[in-house]
Amino acid sequence: MDERLRAYGAELIGTAWMVAIGTGSVALGASNLVISLAFGVAVTTAILALRSTSGAHINPAVSAAFVVTGHLPSRLLPGYVFAQACGAVLGSGLVYAVLGPTQLAPTVVASSVPLFTAVAIEVGITAALMASILGVVMWRDESTATVAVAVGATVAVLAFMCGPLTGASMNPARTFGPNLLSGSGGLVMYAMSTTAGALLVGLMTRWRAGSAL
Repeated sequence: MDERLRAYGAELIGTAWMVAIGTGSVALGASNLVISLAFGVAVTTAILALRSTSGAHINPAVSAAFVVTGHLPSRLLPGYVFAQACGAVLGSGLVYAVLGPTQLAPTVVASSVPLFTAVAIEVGITAALMASILGVVMWRDESTATVAVAVGATVAVLAFMCGPLTGASMNPARTFGPNLLSGSGGLVMYAMSTTAGALLVGLMTRWRAGSAL
């Protein structure tokens, strides 16, 4: 099979897995701690299983930032994003099929949180996630086990801290699937804020690498 198709397939499967497990825990009424752990474990296992095939980005914002840092060829980005979007819909479709249309767990901002604050939170936590990814990959230990645990733990901690405020998307795909199928809004805000956070760190990393030459 073509290497690109294998990578796209891995991104589709990994994103579907993350969305189904994470939003499924929300749909089942789990506590904030359990939901955060569910997302973290889903990300960790996806990286362990699929990193050697596609990098296991399972996040369009991460893929876009990896193009900026040179970790992903730009010609692959459209395929990655399309596969991740399809995976998000598939993951939400599985939740729909098992639990019903009222249990899709869309990403929503708490009523007490102003829109500007929500945008700032999503930019900030996605930047923190991207920094953790690049930190472990570029400056520490890039073994798959280390990357999986570090990134999964970061997702869990950030989700626990900010889930009650904005849903702690950090990932356009996590929002795209459930929000699309449920008819909820916020797709543009979440996509732009999370992508901006990841790209900010990607650009800073590229600038730092360039200035060090």
